[in-house]
Amino acid sequence: MNRNRNRPPSPLVPLAVLALLALSGCGGHGQSSAAGPSSAEPATATRTPEESTEAPSPNGAAVDPCALVTKQEAEKLAGTALDPATPVRETCTYTGPVTGPTAQVEIIVGDGAKKYLDIERDLGHTLRPLAGIGDEAYAEDEAVFLRRSDRWVSIRLVRLNDPAENRAPLQDLARKVATRI
Repeated sequence: MNRNRNRPPSPLVPLAVLALLALSGCGGHGQSSAAGPSSAEPATATRTPEESTEAPSPNGAAVDPCALVTKQEAEKLAGTALDPATPVRETCTYTGPVTGPTAQVEIIVGDGAKKYLDIERDLGHTLRPLAGIGDEAYAEDEAVFLRRSDRWVSIRLVRLNDPAENRAPLQDLARKVATRI
């Protein structure tokens, strides 16, 4: 007799799945940049008018996550050249070239950004309140979260450096993004 058959699934299972999905966007997080190029060709992002990467909001307005952070701003934040944006629904990701160095900037708009913040809180990560940015804003070692009106945005930076070096640049970019939503 299997005792686990009648036990309901743990409420942590969906949270774990969301955490894995959030981390899967790292594009090789934790891998050495000396691994060399992959055998697959990198995808290039080109936008067509039919593609909708905008995140709808309850008030009917939409925000394109790739318009919130330009490629130039992402490159400045990452400290290196980045590939063109890869928009997917309410996210926009700029990744470093396969030749390195390891770098990625990810922008999430809407419910996904709020969920990411909630997961960080649930994991017990230290979140510092940021004054004067949007209606509400927080920072942790590799990301900032901000809310203006009913819209949440997160900006996540992946670099192989001391996270303390990224605090001021992340906050400066969050301040700019808050004026764009």
